[in-house]
Amino acid sequence: MPQTSRRKQVTTYRREIHHSEQSTYVEVPFEMPEQVEEIHVEFAVQSHGEAKPVIDLGVRDSHKVRGWSGGARSEFVIGLEKATPGYLPGELQAGDWAVLHNAYKVPEEGCEVTITITFFFHTARWLKGDLHTHSVNSDGSYTLEENAAIMEQLGCDFIAMTDHNAVSQNYSYPRNTPVVMIPGMEFTTNFGHSNFLGVLEPIDDFRVKNQEDVNLRLATARERGAKIVLNHPHCDYCPWEWDFNTDHDWWEVWNGPWTARNERALAWWQEQLASGRKLVATGGSDVHRPERYVKHAMPCTWVYAETKTVNGILQGIDKGHVVISYSPEGPFAQLTCGDYMTGDTVLNDVKENVLVRIEHIREGDQIKLISEHGVESTEVCSSTGLWELTVEQKGRAFYRVEVWRHFEEFDQTLMAMLTNPIYFQR
Repeated sequence: MPQTSRRKQVTTYRREIHHSEQSTYVEVPFEMPEQVEEIHVEFAVQSHGEAKPVIDLGVRDSHKVRGWSGGARSEFVIGLEKATPGYLPGELQAGDWAVLHNAYKVPEEGCEVTITITFFFHTARWLKGDLHTHSVNSDGSYTLEENAAIMEQLGCDFIAMTDHNAVSQNYSYPRNTPVVMIPGMEFTTNFGHSNFLGVLEPIDDFRVKNQEDVNLRLATARERGAKIVLNHPHCDYCPWEWDFNTDHDWWEVWNGPWTARNERALAWWQEQLASGRKLVATGGSDVHRPERYVKHAMPCTWVYAETKTVNGILQGIDKGHVVISYSPEGPFAQLTCGDYMTGDTVLNDVKENVLVRIEHIREGDQIKLISEHGVESTEVCSSTGLWELTVEQKGRAFYRVEVWRHFEEFDQTLMAMLTNPIYFQR
C-alpha cells in the first residue's frame, strides 16, 4: 500500500532526582522542533534504593502548562487536534518546552527518571477513511464510539459522521482514538441530500421548500467554511432533484456498494470532466447499521494530505488528491507526471510521460485508462501484485484510471477502484 508513515525523531533525557527535591516540582527541559505534528512522551522511574518513588507527570509549552496527569499515567500524546485526556491539543509551537514532574515521594538514595520523547513531523502522506456515515444521532444504530472503533480496527485514519440534519455528533466525538473526526452533517431534503464537511454547525435550519431556500442554506454553509458534497445524486430513492448547477465542491461518485446509481453518477462526472470542468469525485459508505453489504469504508476514500488533521484532509480533497477503492485493502493507484500527481494540473512545459502505478492488483483485474475521449485502453492483468504503465500525454486534457474486478460472491464484474484525474494545461 502507499507510504503512510511519518518522519520522526526520538530523543531520550535522564534526570537524577535527589531526596532533597521531594515535594518540589522538577522540570526536564526540551526543545520543540519546527513542523511537529504530534509528540509522544513516555517516562520510567528507577529507584536507587528499596523504597518505591512516586513521581507525577505533566508538560508545559513556552507559555503555559499543557497537561497534567499526576501519578495516573506514565505516557501521553499531544497532537494538533487530539491529545491524551488531561492534555490540551493544539499548535505545537517550536521553542522551549519541559516535561513536568512532581517529586511526591523520593527515597533517601534518590531516583532517576528516563524520558523518551518521539517527535512526529508534518509529513505529506496518503490517509484513508470514510466521508459518509451515520450514527445514533440520526437514523443509524452505531454509537460514535462504535464508529470510531470500527474505523480504527480497519486501519483507517478519518471518518465523517454525517447525520441527517443533525450536528450534535460534532460536539461529542470520542477523543481517545487516533481516528480524525471530521465534523459533518447530511443536509437532507425531500429532493436530495448533500454533505457539509468541516464545520460544527454549517446551518441553523435545514427546512426548505424551494430552490431559493436550498441556495440560501448552501450559501450559509459556504460562509461558515463548510465543504459541500452532492450525495448519491442519481440514487433510485433519494436523488439530487434540485439544480445541478447549485453551489458545491465535490461529487459523491461512489456511494455504498457499486450499483447502477453509481454507474449513472460516474457517467455524469465523466461528462463534466470531458467538458473541461475540474470536479473532485469522492466516495462514502453511507453506513447506518450492521448490514451484509453496506459496511464502513466500503468504499474507502484515500486522500494525500499534508497533515493528519481535519483541515489537512479537506485541503487534500480540494486539490483532487483522491483515490477511491472498494475497501481499505485497495487496490490503490497513483498517477504521476514529473513532480505532479493525481488531482494536479501539469503545466505546458512539462513533457514527461505519465506513470500509472497500481498496487494490490489481482489476476484477471481489468485496468482502464480514461481521458476526455473515453476509454483509451483496457488491460487484463495476468499476475497479482504491482502493475505499472507509462502513458504519453498526447495532448489530452486529463487521464484517470479505473480497476474493475470480478467478485465471485456476486458473480459480477464491479468497480474496484477509481482515481481522480491528473490534468494537463492546454
